Amino acid sequence: MVEKHSILGDKVHIYRRERSGRWQCATFLEGKYRRASTRTDSLSLAKQFAEDWYFNLRGDQRLGKLKSEKTFREAAAKYEAEYEVITDHSRNKTYVDGNYRRIRLYLNPFFGDLGLSEVTSGKIQEYRVLRMTPKDGKTPARNTLHQEMVTLRQVLKTAVRHGWLTHLPDMTAPYKSGTKVAHRAWFSKEEYNRLFQATRKRVDLHKGKRWQAEAEQLHDYVLFMANTGLRPDEANRLQYRDVEIAEDAETGETVLIIEVRGKRGVGYCKSTASAVHTFERMVKRNKPQPSDLVFTGNRQSMFNNVLDELGLKFDREGNRRTAYSLRHTYICLRLIDGADIHQIAKNCRTSVEMIEKYYASHIQTSISAAAINVRKKPTPKKKEEALKVRNAHRVL
Repeated sequence: MVEKHSILGDKVHIYRRERSGRWQCATFLEGKYRRASTRTDSLSLAKQFAEDWYFNLRGDQRLGKLKSEKTFREAAAKYEAEYEVITDHSRNKTYVDGNYRRIRLYLNPFFGDLGLSEVTSGKIQEYRVLRMTPKDGKTPARNTLHQEMVTLRQVLKTAVRHGWLTHLPDMTAPYKSGTKVAHRAWFSKEEYNRLFQATRKRVDLHKGKRWQAEAEQLHDYVLFMANTGLRPDEANRLQYRDVEIAEDAETGETVLIIEVRGKRGVGYCKSTASAVHTFERMVKRNKPQPSDLVFTGNRQSMFNNVLDELGLKFDREGNRRTAYSLRHTYICLRLIDGADIHQIAKNCRTSVEMIEKYYASHIQTSISAAAINVRKKPTPKKKEEALKVRNAHRVL
């Protein structure tokens, strides 16, 4: 419930929201609603503030200083109207819908009625504080808030392009010079062996029963993903005609050449030799048409059950393991085996910087002991001094 009062012949309204202790005031001038906080929880003081505030606005209006400006809500509507057209519908629909959802659920309720000039660095900081204040013991994940800030920036850039805003406010998070770079959750060799052996046992357990097809799909999914490095969304779009079994000219091994359609557009991936038998088994079992999806159905529930049974749902840092962890496992195991980081980046359709930041930093084989434990050759004089010290130690 919003408590409301009117003064000056209904020209000014004073109201207080349910969860706020302070009164707000509002009026309609120059074709738009204007609002301000009275910064007090006293109704009598709020009325005095509102009167002074209103007459100051009328004074600015007579002097021509009061100009109508676009609200954040209008800028957001403009952004939504032109975003998909300008990007030629090339962005992932889930990503676009996520931006619109963040505007509808979080940004518009907080910034919507503010004039664009009122969306200041301080106001953005207030929004951060509000979102990060625990509700029912929960706060949004760091990445969730980051995505909201990205959407906010895109809306404000739309306003700048249309001349509704002169410049972007400072949106950097204060008091935070840097954050710890946490590596992505993955499975070590021993953990990965336990995982695919457990999914294989599930196939035997459900053979001839209701969940046989789902158990077989899960087992093949784990093997396929950990030997190709595909993203889960790329695997979900994968059709049988996108996969070719071929002999690699350089290694002489039989591998899969995969035409990948994902967030980076169309790219290519070469699997390890271990993925070939898995794919052949799926073709033999499913007898698919070329346009059929390689992976169908929902494997998440069964996958989580296996992780829970094995105690692998979280790594030692508390990072949650998901289907994406199979991609991280592929990258980490290739690095451990000594693969070239540039070729891994190309094969996984990512950058060397991303791999170095999130994967290679915690792989011990990425550090060369030979490069670290080097010693300069001593000059003749220093060599003579070193021999004297060594001989002195021998006498002792």
